[in-house]
Amino acid sequence: MSKLKRKDYEAALESLQHELIEAQRWLMQQGKRLVIVFEGRDAAGKGGVIKAITEQLNTRGYRVVALSKPSEREKSQWYFQRYVAHLPSAGECVLFDRSWYNRAGVEHVMGFCTDTEYQRFLDQCPGFEKLLVDDDILLIKYWLTVDQKFQEERFAERANDKAKRWKISEIDVAARAKYAQYGKARDAMIARTHSPQAPWFLVDFNDQRRGRLNLIRHLLDWLPDRKVPDQYIKLPPLSGNPRKETLPRKALRVKDVY
Repeated sequence: MSKLKRKDYEAALESLQHELIEAQRWLMQQGKRLVIVFEGRDAAGKGGVIKAITEQLNTRGYRVVALSKPSEREKSQWYFQRYVAHLPSAGECVLFDRSWYNRAGVEHVMGFCTDTEYQRFLDQCPGFEKLLVDDDILLIKYWLTVDQKFQEERFAERANDKAKRWKISEIDVAARAKYAQYGKARDAMIARTHSPQAPWFLVDFNDQRRGRLNLIRHLLDWLPDRKVPDQYIKLPPLSGNPRKETLPRKALRVKDVY
């Protein structure tokens, strides 16, 4: 399949983003809570699809959660505890750029947790997610798939681009040699945590543009009926002529460079 052209991608994305605005308006009006989990290999495209989803949304209605490694205090807590603190309130969407599934992925493969901690996570995770769904949280989980060939191309692009180099961590470099191990860990994770109330959805991200569009289309179709009347706002005419802004004297002004 040929790579999706930019102009076709941008046209399709614009239409989907209009629907996302409508979906957010429905969430906020109905007080619904939405959690979207994005998992996948390094460089699969999690950040890009999250940006595409949120680009046109009301910033008051969503949060992106991308947690760093746990502190010593957090390590002593129940594993799910620090994620619970980031769950949405009424009318809010939370997008997890990696999530509690770190324990079944990078922590397990790279040896950052014990086998007992890993097995405990697999045992507890379905129950944890059932509690969320039973409390009327809308929970959807995506795994972004990418072949090693494309993953390596993206790593090389990031390494050669000063604006993207920060995306490559020491863990990412070490994980490159463990492509097969990560695949086995993913399969074991999905086998234990795919459930009727919280299923996994796999999305092909070898072509990131096509992957973003397919994921967003699926998300919109998965959400319940979300039709909310869009109220047209008619601005009254200004009284008098438009006024220039009067600036305070005691503030410093930024020099016009462009």
